[in-house]
Amino acid sequence: MGKIGFIGLGIMGRPMSLNLLKSGVEIMVNDVDVSALNVLTAAGAVGADLLEISAACDIVITILPNGEIVKEVLFSDKGVASAMTAGGIVVDMSSVTPADSIYCAARLKEKGIGFIDAPVSGGEPKAIDGTLAIMAGGERKDFDKVLPFLLMMGSSATLVGGWGSGSTAKLVNQIIVNGTIALVSEAFVLCAKAGANPDTVYQAIRGGLAASAVLDAKLPMMTSRDFVPGGKISINHKDIGNVLKTAHDIDCPVPLTAQLFEILQTLKAAGQMDDDHSAIVNYFERLAGINL
Repeated sequence: MGKIGFIGLGIMGRPMSLNLLKSGVEIMVNDVDVSALNVLTAAGAVGADLLEISAACDIVITILPNGEIVKEVLFSDKGVASAMTAGGIVVDMSSVTPADSIYCAARLKEKGIGFIDAPVSGGEPKAIDGTLAIMAGGERKDFDKVLPFLLMMGSSATLVGGWGSGSTAKLVNQIIVNGTIALVSEAFVLCAKAGANPDTVYQAIRGGLAASAVLDAKLPMMTSRDFVPGGKISINHKDIGNVLKTAHDIDCPVPLTAQLFEILQTLKAAGQMDDDHSAIVNYFERLAGINL
């Protein structure tokens, strides 16, 4: 088993890379945050710059804040593509647009380097326990090579289709997750305003058709006022922006998601970008003049 490069040690990348270490994988890591690097090197990883990582590793994993940063890390003068040898594979697990993924794949292919877009769902809790859902796009031969490592970080990894398909699946996921959080928020603010107990109503409905993983994960955070981020509003604001850009590019109307983006934009204006996206409830609470 060769070395794996891992670039991006944020809320998601840090536990994901630690799970690779726990599985016995030698990893070389890079991040602009020195404290995050120190956590990984203390656990046994080797800190290195981009050139050292790409020269030493046949597989390089990135999980970065946005598509522009991914492109910079891959294609700058001292980026990954400048030193990685033909036959290597880049696995980008960032949440970016399908167009970003296709662009990266095409440029890497010119150098004989494979590419898999493999964003994740599950937030920090599932990143920590290694049960992320991973949705991938790319060529089957590359996916099969990286699959054992993906399954060290997730409980499932599905090849959706060609380049960009994983990123498309992530956009679908983000519409449903964030849209459901907004609906749960609106519903339970109504519940509280009408004088019913949100926790009791939750117990009454969670065994029926309204049940969902989002309801179970996020309503308790709302009622306990726990907005410590597992999935920051800033990341979800960016992701829903990516949905709108992609939808507009292909002339696919998404009116509900457009409204969702404006809700997230309102929370941005209120200075809540570092809160968990369960704080979407604050938007509805302010409208109704009541807290759960």
